[in-house]
Amino acid sequence: MNVGNTISTLRREKNIKQFVLAENWGIPQTYLSLIEKGIKTPSIQIIEKISFSLGIPYPVLFFLSIDKNDVSEGKEDVSDKFEPLLLSIVKDIFF
Repeated sequence: MNVGNTISTLRREKNIKQFVLAENWGIPQTYLSLIEKGIKTPSIQIIEKISFSLGIPYPVLFFLSIDKNDVSEGKEDVSDKFEPLLLSIVKDIFF
């Protein structure tokens, strides 16, 4: 799971500057940068604030953060087939 990468991607898709988002959350930009790089893991309270600022429910943020390492061994083919469809559905609903 790569929450930081997902936050970075969504922030850029919504054309929100890193310093603006950090300021909205009341956290230092350097901390947000470390989260986006995967160096720091944010608390659930920060995740909730981030999700709210990005306009999505925080469970959706977690869902979008699932990566290949989260898929059980032997289920990679199923994941590869359904991942694009599921992501498309989620984006249609929340974006």
